[in-house]
Amino acid sequence: MSTPRELPVIVLVSEHHLDLLVDEFGRYTRDYAIRGVRSAAAAAEVLAEVQAAGGQVPLVVAESVLPDAHVLAAFHSWRAVMPTARRLVVAHSSRFRDDGQLLRDGLAKGKYDAFLLMPRGQRDEEFHNAVTELLSDWGSTAADPEVDTVRIVTPVDDTLSLAIRDFADRMGMPARTYSPDSETGRAVLARVQRAEADLGFPVVEAMDRAPVVARSVRDVAISIYGAPSDIDVDSVIDLVVVGAGPAGLAAAVYGASEGLSTVVLEAEAIGGQAGTSSMIRNYLGFPRGVSGMRLAQRARSQAIRFGTRFLTGWPVTELVVGSGGVPHVVRTDGGDVAARSVVIASGVSYRKLRVEPLEALVGRGVFYGAAMTAARELEDQDVYVVGGGNSAGQAAVHLSRFARSVTVLVRRDGLASTMSRYLIDEIHYNPRIAVRPCTEVVDGGGDGRLEWLTLRDTASGASTRHEAAGLFLLLGADPHCDWLPTEVARDSRGFVLTGRDVPKHSWRDGLPPGNLETTAPGIFAAGDIRAGSLKRVAAATGEGASVVPLVHAWLQPGGMTPCSPTP
Repeated sequence: MSTPRELPVIVLVSEHHLDLLVDEFGRYTRDYAIRGVRSAAAAAEVLAEVQAAGGQVPLVVAESVLPDAHVLAAFHSWRAVMPTARRLVVAHSSRFRDDGQLLRDGLAKGKYDAFLLMPRGQRDEEFHNAVTELLSDWGSTAADPEVDTVRIVTPVDDTLSLAIRDFADRMGMPARTYSPDSETGRAVLARVQRAEADLGFPVVEAMDRAPVVARSVRDVAISIYGAPSDIDVDSVIDLVVVGAGPAGLAAAVYGASEGLSTVVLEAEAIGGQAGTSSMIRNYLGFPRGVSGMRLAQRARSQAIRFGTRFLTGWPVTELVVGSGGVPHVVRTDGGDVAARSVVIASGVSYRKLRVEPLEALVGRGVFYGAAMTAARELEDQDVYVVGGGNSAGQAAVHLSRFARSVTVLVRRDGLASTMSRYLIDEIHYNPRIAVRPCTEVVDGGGDGRLEWLTLRDTASGASTRHEAAGLFLLLGADPHCDWLPTEVARDSRGFVLTGRDVPKHSWRDGLPPGNLETTAPGIFAAGDIRAGSLKRVAAATGEGASVVPLVHAWLQPGGMTPCSPTP
């Protein structure tokens, strides 16, 4: 029989209202241990005690005024002990307005996560909604799940196993890795439908479906979500959306809610590149921020509620443009889907670093994108982030909760021209993050995984070697559109042209296509894949919503000839 795990500890710090806070947090005592203290020094002792015992602290709640330290200075010192803990400031009603003004700048710069009014009565659900959001964020990014939806059985935590776990995390499915000799591992292996000679790893059991011997992430996605060929081949879908990033998800929600039969094809995980963002703080309507994964899964659930069907793990290989009443055909290796209209929302991928020794270590210390799962494996290590955009800034902040140091490398002379101000401020005030301008990665290596990097100063030309356990590459955008036909015009960089950006010789009857319409009638583009788009989550969701009226106009009588099924 296994020994019960120690409960994570929520630390409450208040000189005059500790009893009130302890009482309010009584509802969490089944799942968390509540420790209340009356000073910053006493809180530091509790944090050190929990750390020494190997415990976890998901949340520290401090009153806005402490007897022995400024609350922001206290959080700064506590962060060094428990960097993954979320930080909440609560203010009594008599001080809420004044302290809110004084502490506002610290909230904007990421010195703490939320500022709330102390509860004044029973069932203050607004207060507890904020608390559970913070606990949920900690649980999805910092802690191993207590209950898993995906079980990965493998003797070695190799590149594929890590990729499968990252896919599960991005899909909002708690995942754990088990040894084949463990009780759970043996039980999963006993359920594998295979001949004894086919033994292989990893074996993945997801969503209570039959376990599969995975040779790729796609194998896991198919076992959960099926294949495009599962769609009735005799039907024609009103709207097929290629890509499930913010633009594609918005198109799915608004299209399905307007009564259009809607299918979304996604090559990787729901959320696209934005889904790897650990915390988006400037998205409208989320004052405490929202992770890209959580935003994507909420949008997916919303789209499913209206009838959208998602097929994950299937990159589109070809788009055949229909005409004369014949629908478009979207092709994948798992089957074809016939569609009256298509929205291209396949987004962009990070550019390659093109340093061969490091390309050989992708998945073994070198990662394209934020790779949130990998962050947990880098505790007390030195890591580097290459890139100057918001995605790079969000990755650096997330990694700083685990790594000993995070260094952001940019070729420019700083971050001001490429990153949002709130992220620059958060990075500046984070003691674990440093920024190295005018720097590029020119070499690196290690014995089976990343161990060192060579960095070159672009101004002086001098090169230096550094120990490194992780390299995260967020290098800008290359479009995902090699599968598009010649009928869909693109610019010199490969981005899809729409509206007045389409060359005049491709206009129809002297008029340009609609704002989000391509040169192929009935085919539209939204989000980062579109030439001239603003590379921001909010802009992408706006385009995804805005494209649906154009789709409706196309599907109206006179907009297109009624389609017949493909032969």
